[in-house]
Amino acid sequence: MMTLEEFAGKIRESCENVVFTGAGISTESGIPDFRSPGGIWTRYRPVTYQEFVASEAARIEAWKRRLETHEAHKNAKPNIGHYFVQSLDAKGKLIGLITQNVDGLHNLAGLPDEKSVELHGSNRKIVCLNCGKSFDPDPIIKNLVGDFSSPKCNACGGILKSATISFGQAMPQEAMRQAQEWTVRAHVFVVMGSSLQVQPAASFPVLAKRNGALLAIINREATPLDEYADFVHQGAIGEFCQRFSALIADG
Repeated sequence: MMTLEEFAGKIRESCENVVFTGAGISTESGIPDFRSPGGIWTRYRPVTYQEFVASEAARIEAWKRRLETHEAHKNAKPNIGHYFVQSLDAKGKLIGLITQNVDGLHNLAGLPDEKSVELHGSNRKIVCLNCGKSFDPDPIIKNLVGDFSSPKCNACGGILKSATISFGQAMPQEAMRQAQEWTVRAHVFVVMGSSLQVQPAASFPVLAKRNGALLAIINREATPLDEYADFVHQGAIGEFCQRFSALIADG
């Protein structure tokens, strides 16, 4: 297992770096991890895509859950972890970012859209499942008061859904293709804030390692791939990024 200084040296030397992020990078922005104790997935059974499409009751339940987290997501700001990834791109050291997150904070930190792949979609827009029209979430969610019906498209009357990937919904093909292409090219593959327990997303670090990339994992808790990695740091991501940024400042 390499030291922090050795890992910093690898980042300084390489322009072929890929970063893979999960919920842990955004908890320091006040966005709860759905899987942590008290998180939504520990209190509710997920509403599957098939249930959402077929049942008005399921749609209402899903929108009620969205109401619980809307303000936290809407008001969240990027933290040092998000700015660290953006700084790698600014230095010309980032092939791209692959994220499991739907909060859009990497892009708010200044990372260009073309340098990021959101594997699980985005909660910063709502889409019509029929005609594909996109909507800003805020005015739609503000109308979800009292005994509400699920929102419908003002163009075609179709079902509206958050532009996130639900359980049972197919992964976005173009996002998966782009993520795989970047992963295969990576010389250094850095995991930040992911438990690496959700497939197929968690397969990308394995693919990178098998293709000869150095694998680094930065996360609060242990992951199933820690023994497979070349560098592991367990602890707060913000503190790590602050220290690590100083080490690679001359890169």
